This record gives sequence, C-alpha cells and structure tokens, in this order.
Amino acid sequence: MLAARAPDLVSHLLPAGRRAGREWVHPSLTGTSKRSLSVLLTGTKAGLWSDFSSGEKGDALDLVAAVVCHGKMVDAIAWARSWLGLSDGPMPPERRRASPPPPDPAEAEREEAATRQLAIKMFLAGKEKLAGTPVADYLAGRGISLADLERQPRSLRFHPEIWNRESGRRWPAMLAAITNDAGEMVAVHRTWLHSADGIRWTKAPLDAPKMSLGRLSGGAVRLWRGASRKPLAQATDGETVAIGEGIETALSVVMACPELRVLCAVSLSNMANVKLPPAVRSVILLKDEDGDNPATVRACARAVEAFQAQGRTVKIAHPPVGKDFNDTLNAEQT
Repeated sequence: MLAARAPDLVSHLLPAGRRAGREWVHPSLTGTSKRSLSVLLTGTKAGLWSDFSSGEKGDALDLVAAVVCHGKMVDAIAWARSWLGLSDGPMPPERRRASPPPPDPAEAEREEAATRQLAIKMFLAGKEKLAGTPVADYLAGRGISLADLERQPRSLRFHPEIWNRESGRRWPAMLAAITNDAGEMVAVHRTWLHSADGIRWTKAPLDAPKMSLGRLSGGAVRLWRGASRKPLAQATDGETVAIGEGIETALSVVMACPELRVLCAVSLSNMANVKLPPAVRSVILLKDEDGDNPATVRACARAVEAFQAQGRTVKIAHPPVGKDFNDTLNAEQT
C-alpha cells in the first residue's frame, strides 16, 4: 500500500527532493551528496530506493524506517499504518534524521554544468548514421521508416551500451539531443532497447525504459526541419511548428506530413516551456489521448496559454486512431 502511494509518500518524507521522470531524486540521507538518493515512483518496483552515497536501499517501508524511525522497523510499521489510515491510534512521533544542508547555488550550477557535459559527451559518442543499427530497426518496428524519409534526423544517434541504473547494467540505446533556443545541447534523452532474437528491437523491459539526463526545461529534440530544411533559428516568417510529447509520436507525424517542422518536447509538462523564434506564428500541439487525466489536461492548457500569450495561433491535434499518432500511423499501414 505504501508503494501504491509512492509519490505522496516521498513528498511527505523527502520534501527537498524533486521528480525526474519516474524517479524522485533527493540528497543523500547522510548529507554527503546532493542527488544520490533515488526512489522509483511507478511500475512494479514503485517504492524501491537506493542511496548511492551511503549504500542504503530497500522498499517503501525501509524508507520510512530510515527517514523517520531511526531504522526501527516496529516503529516504521506503526507509522505506516497510521499514515495509510489503517490504525485508530495516533501516528508515532517522527524522529527524522537531521536535514541535509540547503544546496549551495554555486555548487548546484557546477553540478548542472557537469551533467550537461556528460550528456553531450554521451551523445557525441553515439553512432551518427542510423541505417543498419538497432535504432533504425526499433523505429521501423514502430512503422517509422527512416529510409522512406530519405534523410535521418541529425538529433538522433545509436549507442551500443548505455548504463541503466534501474537494472544495474548497460543496454543499447537510442540517444536524442535536447537543445535550447540558442541551438546549444543541454541534455540527452535515452531510450534503452532490447532484442530477444537479435532481429526485432523493442524498448528494454524496464519500468522506466526512457529517461533524460540534464536540465531539459525549455529545450526540445529538433527532429525535422520541414519543407524549408533550415535550422529553427532561421525559420521562415509565418511558419508552423508541430510539437509532440514523445519521439515516436513526433516522428509518426513526420512520416505523414514531412513538410512540417516537428519538435519533441520529451514530456507534456515541458511543452509550455519550449522556446520558439518570433518567425513561428502557429503551433500545433500533438496531444496523446490520455482520457480525462487532470494532470494531462492542466499541462496541455498551460501550453496553449503560454503560446497564445506569445501571440501565436495554437491548435491541438488528436490522433484519429489509438492513443497516439504512432497508433494511427500503424493502423493506416495495416
């Protein structure tokens, strides 16, 4: 039950942390490292955590014991039952570890710069030409044929072995460069890949097969330049840009409408932050069908408001078939 409420639990226990994809990252419990504790928030392994600085790890109940009960499991069980509403008695008093010192802005800036350099180095180490690589096979399996496009997105590369913290091993991966409005690379997006037979490639069997490294807010993966073939900074006056949440969704639209300039925001929450040049007058938001999820509705509304406030025309495109435009693309091909 604690694992099922992992996002609420970590917000209560570790308020100094922040969400990064499907993880909650937080300074070490010992205060020796700024971002070494990680808690999985979703999937079958929700609640599992590791403090890579101290070596401590465990499940959600172990986290309660470590943070508020000085490691005493009996007290942790009583605390958890009360927090979950399973006990009529009062919640045991919290005996938290001393909070780590507040982050030093200069140190945080240095850490961000180091992470950005690591992301750039990782991307540049990847194979530039995708033909014949697992990335091309993976995309083809999703109905996205780079050969049919006659040119590949320069923002995508293949790397044969990228470390994955969740599994504790290296996997082949599709890498995507995330760049800011100045065209500078600020982060890298990783999609870990797996093949059971060495022929058909899919996402790796992980709870989080996709993750970004680096600060992506305001950035985007520049997947397609459209009819002009010019960099985004040189977009023609009055141009339209389509922005999708995921790489596969965005590339599916490229396959159907290669005349459009298409960007990938990596996450729905980042759509509102994507920086565009003044020449772009119209934006098409490629929205996945997530039902009436309140968070999705709010994020999409924020994106619409943000671009309208910039004086741009905004349209929302919904996939005619399936949950996203990749579903639509594959339905049309069958």
